[in-house]
Amino acid sequence: MKLHTLQPAKGSVKNRKRIGRGQGSGRGGTSTRGHKGAQSRSGYSRKLGFEGGQMPLQRRVPKFGFKNHNRVEYKPINLDVLQSLAEKLDTDSITFDVLVENGLVSKKDVVKVLGRGELTSKLNVSAHYFSASASESIEKLGGTVNKI
Repeated sequence: MKLHTLQPAKGSVKNRKRIGRGQGSGRGGTSTRGHKGAQSRSGYSRKLGFEGGQMPLQRRVPKFGFKNHNRVEYKPINLDVLQSLAEKLDTDSITFDVLVENGLVSKKDVVKVLGRGELTSKLNVSAHYFSASASESIEKLGGTVNKI
């Protein structure tokens, strides 16, 4: 190896055009930016979705639907879940605190008991809301429905 044979590693040197280095370079003057306008200025950055002043797509397309900001989100708990919890804990009363302790709901949730599944034991259930079929199934077996 001799000094006159040294070369940079293949692919390490890129042949990029040096713009703004005088008229002799062929890329002086306006430095390939054209004349006047926002894009010719330093510090220009195009906004996301900008279409050169034409109405952008996200504003042309109609918006659908309605979002109710006052909507109450219920956490559904079905009868089969209550039955399995009662068997697991060997208890006949299920309150909101029991549901929180067993990780079925969080403290801030609003619980609604729904009628899916089969109840086989008499339960005393406390929750915020009950569907008609759920309260009917609970009371049919002699249990009680307590609204919080």
